[in-house]
Amino acid sequence: MKTLYFDCFSGISGDMVIGALIDAGADPNRLVEELKKLHIDDEYKLKWTKLVKNGITSTKFDVVLLNNVQDHTHDHDHEHHHEHDHEHGHEHGHEHHHEHEHEHDHEHDHDHDHDHNHDHNHDHDHNHNHHHHSHSHEHEHHHHEHRAYKDIVGLIESAGFAEPVKEMALKIFKRIGEAEGHIHGIPLEKVHFHEVGAVDSIIDIIGAAILIHQLEIDVIKSSPIPVGTGRIHIDHGIYPVPAPATLEILKGVPIEQSDIRFELTTPTGAAIVAVLAEEFCPIPSMKVTSIGYGAGTKTFINHPNVLRVIIGE
Repeated sequence: MKTLYFDCFSGISGDMVIGALIDAGADPNRLVEELKKLHIDDEYKLKWTKLVKNGITSTKFDVVLLNNVQDHTHDHDHEHHHEHDHEHGHEHGHEHHHEHEHEHDHEHDHDHDHDHNHDHNHDHDHNHNHHHHSHSHEHEHHHHEHRAYKDIVGLIESAGFAEPVKEMALKIFKRIGEAEGHIHGIPLEKVHFHEVGAVDSIIDIIGAAILIHQLEIDVIKSSPIPVGTGRIHIDHGIYPVPAPATLEILKGVPIEQSDIRFELTTPTGAAIVAVLAEEFCPIPSMKVTSIGYGAGTKTFINHPNVLRVIIGE
């Protein structure tokens, strides 16, 4: 029995999951090929880079959205966090694009070629390809933003993925769709919202299913989930962390108290682990065969913002 254990000591997000699985030995090029079955590869490109977080080498995974409307490439920052101090009570972001927030948190411990991870400019640079600006404010007008839940189900069902990949991805999306429907008071089939329809969430969720299938995992377990604390600015105003969708998704899952004033777990990360883990426990008894670290976008003084995955027999 091949076991995958999510060690979420610094929370979990979709991009951290993909980064950790790649770091543990999954093949990112196979991921790229499999995702082409969705026929949306004109909307994004994928990047994965090694970087060092607080002394730990990890893999950072990014979905870079291609803005077809203006024929320019931007890193669409779906969270627009502008914090410069991790003890702020108010993080500023759009809740429902949780996954690929690009940090402003002074992470200088990696190769400066990959400057989309520490770009402090707020303007648009259409001429210099080496600048991936995290602050394209064009995203409201991107014509693929508002996919409905049922559109995503259609995308997945018609892609021709292996059955376990399809089932896993559909279950994770359903968990998010039901949570959003419950919060907004609408039935699942009426859920029509950019947060799950955003391409980065689609890639993270289906990508996780693809890589777990590729790694031939039989059993998935996880640590309890730290969610962070403080406040977050979302579409509907200022809310406590965890954001309403994240908390709803984590019903039935043990969450862990954390003093970090930040959103550690995003809706997509929460849904992946809530659906996939059959048990929330300390590291299980196993012979470890591989370990992966997936980098988050934040940098904390006292601990690395990474997700650790442990695979063993």
